[in-house]
Amino acid sequence: MRGPIGVVVIAAAGLIGVTACADYTKWADPPPPPPPPDTTPLAALQVVAQKLRAPLYVTAPPGDTTRTFIVQQFGHIRVMVNDRLLGPDFLTLTGIIDSSGGERGVLSMAFDPHYATNGRFYVDYTDTLGNIQVVRYNVSTGNPNLADKTTATPVLSIDHHLHTNHNGGLLLFGPDGYLYIGVGDGGGTGNPLHTGQDSTVLLAKILRIDVTNLPYTIPPTNPFASRPPAAPEVWAYGLRNPWRFSFDRLTHDLYIGDVGQDSVEEVDREGAGDPGGHNYGWPVMEGDRCYPPGTTCSSAGLTPPILTYVHGFASATGCSIIGGYVYRGKLAPKLYGRYVYADLCTAVVSTFTWNGAVTDRQDLAPFTAPNVHITSFGEDARGELYLTISNGIVYRFAAAN
Repeated sequence: MRGPIGVVVIAAAGLIGVTACADYTKWADPPPPPPPPDTTPLAALQVVAQKLRAPLYVTAPPGDTTRTFIVQQFGHIRVMVNDRLLGPDFLTLTGIIDSSGGERGVLSMAFDPHYATNGRFYVDYTDTLGNIQVVRYNVSTGNPNLADKTTATPVLSIDHHLHTNHNGGLLLFGPDGYLYIGVGDGGGTGNPLHTGQDSTVLLAKILRIDVTNLPYTIPPTNPFASRPPAAPEVWAYGLRNPWRFSFDRLTHDLYIGDVGQDSVEEVDREGAGDPGGHNYGWPVMEGDRCYPPGTTCSSAGLTPPILTYVHGFASATGCSIIGGYVYRGKLAPKLYGRYVYADLCTAVVSTFTWNGAVTDRQDLAPFTAPNVHITSFGEDARGELYLTISNGIVYRFAAAN
């Protein structure tokens, strides 16, 4: 008899003990509050070069982690070695370029994917007549920080003498090893040359060519390689002025910043492995709106932008998009994986994340100095991101702390 009763008592005591402990937790201290949100800015800007004249682009040879090259609009390309700006020019192009300013001059350069062994690089500039020239050069055999001007070899020439604006100007080797060339619509207001929807001309396009040997050849997978009368060099069309575009060095997605007319700026995107041939709509549409404003149009067959913003020309809300990069460096970890872009008139750096759609848009603080304009982004061999400013300063993105 005692045995079973003792078991019951012990069990009951155990139950009472459990209940008591459970009740006690009601009087325990509440859990600590969550930590405050991280309000540290996404990134800060470090000055890496200054007292330059109209810097427009920063780049580096593949695999070269000690040097960066700065393109200046009025004909001078400079070299930085371990963040130290060398005195002599790497290449001087004064005398053969249009030095009137505006949207003309030396606009970009690109190093051959095999630059370490062949020493070849390419420059995009407007000549004294205003025409677009893509020219190949070689580095000097005796000095890696000096180009050999005597090796200048024409690659591509595009007539652009009628208007001074909308030259495009970016040269960029894609992950496929081909040279991509951004070309504006020929200038003027509202595409008076009717180039945007004309696939037979090279204006208002992104081109793709194979420069393994010269004269260049057409990659067989170009979307118009065998579709005459379209120009076989064309990769994408319907662009007003693709001033800057870039490939995500991790995913190989292509991002295009296309400058609008008077109302809408846009970012376009092509996923890695995209076959090309997209029509981005200009001048049927400006961004995601019919052009001219107030008209109706059909968007059938057009590829819409992934992001737009509206502005009034030269106003505080922007005027010309400056396409940037998806950040893949290490110095600014909060920027990692974000597309970074800006606007010429607001001097605001903006960012977003792409997850099948544009998400988490955030801005960095704008420049507060008067008459400061962001002119371009650039990327070095490590994937670090640079910013060029109209007042002659080149910045690099870094952690805000």
